[in-house]
Amino acid sequence: MRIYNNVNAVNAQRNLSITGFALAKSIEKLSSGLRINRAADDAAGLSISEKLRAQIRGVMQAMRNAQDGVSMIQTTEGALNEVHSMLQRMRELAVQAANDTLTTEDRQAINSELQNLRNEINAIAARTTFNGKQLLTGSLVTQLAAASEIQVGTVVTDGTDSAHVSAIDVSGALPGNTYQFTYNSTTDELTLTRLSDNVSQTVTLSAIAAGGSLTLDFGALGIKLTIQSTGGITADGLGAALTDPATDTIVTSATSGGANFQVGPNQAHAYVVSFFDVRVNSSNTGPLANLNAALQNFATSLSGTNSGQVLAAQNLITAVDGGIGRINEIRSELGAAQNRLEHTIANLGVQHENLTASESRIRDVDMAAEMVTFTRNQILQQAGVAVLAQANAMPQSVLQLLR
Repeated sequence: MRIYNNVNAVNAQRNLSITGFALAKSIEKLSSGLRINRAADDAAGLSISEKLRAQIRGVMQAMRNAQDGVSMIQTTEGALNEVHSMLQRMRELAVQAANDTLTTEDRQAINSELQNLRNEINAIAARTTFNGKQLLTGSLVTQLAAASEIQVGTVVTDGTDSAHVSAIDVSGALPGNTYQFTYNSTTDELTLTRLSDNVSQTVTLSAIAAGGSLTLDFGALGIKLTIQSTGGITADGLGAALTDPATDTIVTSATSGGANFQVGPNQAHAYVVSFFDVRVNSSNTGPLANLNAALQNFATSLSGTNSGQVLAAQNLITAVDGGIGRINEIRSELGAAQNRLEHTIANLGVQHENLTASESRIRDVDMAAEMVTFTRNQILQQAGVAVLAQANAMPQSVLQLLR
């Protein structure tokens, strides 16, 4: 029997220390609600859960982004609704002005209201903002760069037949990019490639009859152009013309661009929505510019003959119809974008739920299982303390030998 080294007490103390450490970890897990409180708890699990947390927080922010995008579109929609109402009133006035029961003075009164309606449309366009960004002045639309080889009016030719670009729309394209055409004469396929990242889209060409036109819609790239030909051109001729080094690229302005909606946690999870110019003035293009010219012509006609006034009013009816059609088109595109955003929000909600469930399985503690471990360690600690006390008391029995 030895008393210098109490091996039993050392053994009991070692096991009690292990139990105390395990009990402390159980208390930490139960009090924090986390199975992993530090990398040492589960190094691989920590790494995976941190990546999941990054995705979860990105998804939550993307949901807020999409909801803000819906609000931005709804702000625009509210303004366009008023623009629509004013255009409808303009049409009503134009129909009234075309009636010959009116005098010049009557038409002057109509013209006064028409001009005020135009001014208010322009004022609404200037006042409609979201977080300081103007929505209806064309500042959120990708525009064609002055250096682009293809512009409205550009003539394209294969050396024999020719055509010209009658319209080009790059509103949905990425700003500050160069797009290049390539053509496969065997399959009649024309490909447009964005050179910055080599994203491309292919369409099949067909011949253009004399006096006809062909619209090339590269929707995935946000570019649409219309080609017209007076004498007609074959598919191969058009393909050769568009891939001629002098007319084979489209360049978008770096200082323009639509509204980018970041609706996902990663870099590529975004798309661009264009907010078009709805001002009725000479700086605009298309139907709204035509409407501005028709309004000016009607005002000028009031100093002329009665027949001239009637003709100007009739032309104004057609111009207002064009303006209404353009606003319809813009509202339809924005409505489609809003629907897309609402579906995106719903999908992000499901994604957030599932990512959170995955992260929880890795990171969160199972309280029931951990309570079982805690109770076991608690009992072991109490037993260890009791046994250590007994082991410390054992050397005292040596005193019986010294009597």
